Amino acid sequence: MFNRFLASIGIGSATIDTLLEKPRYMPGEEVRGVVKIRGGNVEQRIETIQLSVMTEYIRESNDHKYTQHGEVGRFHVCPPFTLNAGENREVPFSFQLPHQTPLTIGRAPVWVKTELDVRGGVDPGDNDRIEVIPTPAMNTVLEALSLLGFRLRKAECEYSSRLGGRMPFIQELEFVPTTQFRGQLDELEVMFYPSDRELELVLQIDRRARGLSSFFAEAMDMDESFVRTRFTNEQLTAGPNELAHQLADIISRYA
Repeated sequence: MFNRFLASIGIGSATIDTLLEKPRYMPGEEVRGVVKIRGGNVEQRIETIQLSVMTEYIRESNDHKYTQHGEVGRFHVCPPFTLNAGENREVPFSFQLPHQTPLTIGRAPVWVKTELDVRGGVDPGDNDRIEVIPTPAMNTVLEALSLLGFRLRKAECEYSSRLGGRMPFIQELEFVPTTQFRGQLDELEVMFYPSDRELELVLQIDRRARGLSSFFAEAMDMDESFVRTRFTNEQLTAGPNELAHQLADIISRYA
C-alpha cells in the first residue's frame, strides 16, 4: 500500500524513454520509433501514451516579448494496458510529422514530447529534440529567393491568430534584398503553408520609403502588402530558375 502511495506522487513509478528512428525529418514525413517503458515498484494502469510535436513561439504583451510553448500535433499511440511492477515493455509507434511543423532554423526548436497517462499517478515524460529540414518544394522556393538576391536574416515563430491557421503561431522567414530589389524593399517575409500536393506562400512585402508620402506610409505600417500565392508540385519541379521569374513578377507588382 505504501509503495502504491509513493507511485501516486511519482516515487517508484514507471519511467519511459523514447527512441526515434533518426534525428532529422521533413514536414509531412513519417516519424517512427519506440517508447521503452519500465515498470515501477507497483502495478499501474496506463491509459495511453501520448506523443506531441512541440515548438516555441514569441508573444508580445505590453511591449514585452516572451517565449511560449506551442503544440504542432498530438498523437495517441496505444490503447490502455496494465504495466506490472518491474516490467519492461516496448511500444512501437509511427505518425506523420505535421506539414506545419516549423523548420529548425533560427530560433525555432522542435521536439517530440512523450507522456505516459498513468491512472491515479504522476505522468512521467520524455523530450527528444529533432531537426526539421525543408522539403524539396521549400528548397526550390529558398533557392529561387537566393537567385533573386534575397538573404535569410532571421527565422522565428511568432504569435498570429490571423496567419497561423489552426495554430496560434506561424513561422516567418525574414529576408533582406541584396541585389535586384535592394532599392525597392526593406525586407521580405515568407510563410510556408505546405500540403501533399502544393505549397502555398504568404509573402509580406515591406516597401522601402521613397519620398514624404512613403515615409508617412511606413510610419503607419501602410508600406506592407500581404500576398498569397500557390504553386503545385508539378510547377515546382520546373526548378528554381523558373520559380524565380514568377516570384520576381509577383514581388515587382507590390514593390
